[in-house]
Amino acid sequence: MGKRVLAILVEDRPGVLTRVSGLFSRRGYNIQNIAVGRTMEPGISRMTVTVDADPLTVEQIVKQLNKQINVLKISDLTDEPSVGRELLLVKVKAEPDKRGDIQQMARTFRARIIDLSPDSMIVEVTGNNEKLEAFLLMMQEFGIKEIASTGKVALFRGNKLIRETRN
Repeated sequence: MGKRVLAILVEDRPGVLTRVSGLFSRRGYNIQNIAVGRTMEPGISRMTVTVDADPLTVEQIVKQLNKQINVLKISDLTDEPSVGRELLLVKVKAEPDKRGDIQQMARTFRARIIDLSPDSMIVEVTGNNEKLEAFLLMMQEFGIKEIASTGKVALFRGNKLIRETRN
């Protein structure tokens, strides 16, 4: 088993996300991350799904997904040259005497302070999962109040694109 990253082009219709995620759960595989957003093509959305499964299982899931009428194209980015990132927002306690330390830590991780209140700061950081986990570990010393994460989004490197192919 290992993390597999799938990029799935789907028609932008009600219920598509439910049907796609349901297919994974019916097979007993938990989706670790899912991110859905628009594409350059009107009416087409892109799902990036991270699942912990072996390649043979993913192959079977892909075959089942291809039978779904609203699924247009599926690509496994796991073993291909690709770039992936996640976005993490962290609300951290920010006592006045600790703010400089938090700002320095944010600079070290190339993060940005996006909100400041009398008792907290919200920090935005992007990167791979390892970077985000390391950042969270460092923020624990200040006291994490809340976090929100997008899950991974990814694209092939170079000229390779995921193109729609109508079933």
